[in-house]
Amino acid sequence: MSTINLQRTQQAWLNLTNIIFVPHTEKEYQTLVEMLDKLIDEVGENEVHPLASLMEVIGVLIEQYENQNIPENF
Repeated sequence: MSTINLQRTQQAWLNLTNIIFVPHTEKEYQTLVEMLDKLIDEVGENEVHPLASLMEVIGVLIEQYENQNIPENF
């Protein structure tokens, strides 16, 4: 099992905080939707693309926001 180098992780995270975040507002949600659209254009359905995992993570964050903030219409 590998150990996490917190100093390296912190530096990497600081570089990603404008890209990966839990949306709390409509504006943040829209920012993530725009990012996901760009990732879909780049990655498509290529599951081995280096950004495929990022696309999945952002999709989960968007889905979570929608489930909590956007009512379903029947």
